[in-house]
Amino acid sequence: MCGRYYLENTIEMVPFIEKMMNSPLMRKWTDTSAVVTAGEMRPTDVVPVIASNRSGNQSVFPMKWGYNGKTLLINARVETAPEKPTFKDDWKSHRCIVPASYYFEWEHLKANNGKTKTGDKYAIQPKGASLTWLCGLYRFENEMPHFVILTREASDPIRFIHDRMPLIMPEDKISDWIKPDADPGALLDCALSDMVAEKT
Repeated sequence: MCGRYYLENTIEMVPFIEKMMNSPLMRKWTDTSAVVTAGEMRPTDVVPVIASNRSGNQSVFPMKWGYNGKTLLINARVETAPEKPTFKDDWKSHRCIVPASYYFEWEHLKANNGKTKTGDKYAIQPKGASLTWLCGLYRFENEMPHFVILTREASDPIRFIHDRMPLIMPEDKISDWIKPDADPGALLDCALSDMVAEKT
């Protein structure tokens, strides 16, 4: 988890998409990867991501979902990211926000033989929100930005679906989260936990 999310083509997203489409990185990505600006987002898609630019200001970049390695890494646990060699440098200074309408999770059920089986698919978002701000980390691979989504222990309202959920910030903390010199650990208490889920 989190392995899918959905981004609706709304008026709220227009400025983000326009900024992404004007990025110099767009031409490089369209030569090699699928660029997706709305709909269901999947690992390896290039999608709009909010991060600080070289001047330290908030901007939107096309980034590819997943760190390449022995296997494709799409998530990082917030509990271990500050120490893990793969993530610790990005935790310190390469943090991003992934805008979504909601994310998807499949219910994990215990079968009679003790194994986990997949149940219903749910669309999940913060209560009362129209956009969901997923926290992530990013790095450059071959001079192109790639990101992972941070996950945490699931909050009580959705624990029956899965024991993990994305780390989600309120909109007024986006700028604080992406500041390269900010202390991300100090922002964890701001993360949203009151979630609503609907079967899809």
